Amino acid sequence: MADAAELGFASEAYLRAKSVWRGRPVRRRQRTTDAGPGGEAFGFGRDPRALGDVLAKMAGEMGWSVELEQARLIGEWPEFAGAATAEHTTVLGLSHGVLQVQCDSTTWATELRRLRAEMLTRLLREYPDAEIRDIRFLAPGAPSWRHGPRTVPGRGPRDTYG
Repeated sequence: MADAAELGFASEAYLRAKSVWRGRPVRRRQRTTDAGPGGEAFGFGRDPRALGDVLAKMAGEMGWSVELEQARLIGEWPEFAGAATAEHTTVLGLSHGVLQVQCDSTTWATELRRLRAEMLTRLLREYPDAEIRDIRFLAPGAPSWRHGPRTVPGRGPRDTYG
């Protein structure tokens, strides 16, 4: 039970506060409709999102989806081509929509050229955003003396090996 002195102090504080306040209502800040890029602090749309969803949205906005899909294809080449084929092939890269695959023997290059249409159809179905138009299977050969897009007509290098 509170004693009289405490009640007197409380009522005195109440009366002092009432004289300062003078009956005006306390105004709260109005909510704005433009809450910025993240929305309101505890409003709709502020729930945590999966990192994959955030990265996919960002990649789409930045225009990286094609490059990411192409990188995914190169990374998943052993699963796409199969273990036996991947053992004898290496993806060199992509150039102007053409996937270049280096084979370790002429036999593998010839066989994969024969299967090119089937592999390209499967590639277009499984990786539609990669924007690949063709697959080129390269056989191993003699070292190339061409370094760059331009060439000079002529006989080229001679047999200087002995």
